[in-house]
Amino acid sequence: MHDDSPEARWERRAEMPLTIASMAFLCAYAVLVLAPSPGTPWDDLWLLVLLAAWLLFGVDYAARWRLSGRRLGFVRTHWLDTIVLILPLLRPLRIVRIYESMQHRRGLPRLALHARVIAYAGISAVLLGFTGALAVYQQERDAPGTTMRTFGDAVWWACSTLSTVGYGDVVPVTTGGRVIAAFVMACGLALLGAVTGSFSSWLLQVFAAETGERPPET
Repeated sequence: MHDDSPEARWERRAEMPLTIASMAFLCAYAVLVLAPSPGTPWDDLWLLVLLAAWLLFGVDYAARWRLSGRRLGFVRTHWLDTIVLILPLLRPLRIVRIYESMQHRRGLPRLALHARVIAYAGISAVLLGFTGALAVYQQERDAPGTTMRTFGDAVWWACSTLSTVGYGDVVPVTTGGRVIAAFVMACGLALLGAVTGSFSSWLLQVFAAETGERPPET
């Protein structure tokens, strides 16, 4: 059923501008971390992009909070949006939601539940891995005793952490880096659990269909 509430109408109108702002925020942050130009107008420009995008996120959150009419109830039911407002590097994860919304709007067939879980978990893992690598590299690159001397080291760390392998050859040594690492570990466990559970459920359904048995309830 089509939701025509004021909050839903606002979300539809703000969908594309916020997606563009999310990408601009991530690109500007990546440039500041990977190719900083201290004392030049370029760094000022990227900082301006970051602040403008963050301001847009804040306006969107405030507008949806006001239109919902739920006050504290909105914060409780939209806790992820609150976290994303505080940590805007996670904002590009909206791409997953935007894709689903556009599929629905165009009347295109949706993927099966298992395929959607695996696809969205994969997209989320790539975005979290990239943003996590950027954030931890910014914290670690100039720290005494660092093991992340290049962005490639940070990417390797992000991959091993998200996959919950954790080789231990590249580890954060700063407090900020360890806080980021804890968050990435938690996300990795959640994504791995979602993919594993969905894939296992799909296998049970396939085997049950082949043997004519009813799959066990999960």
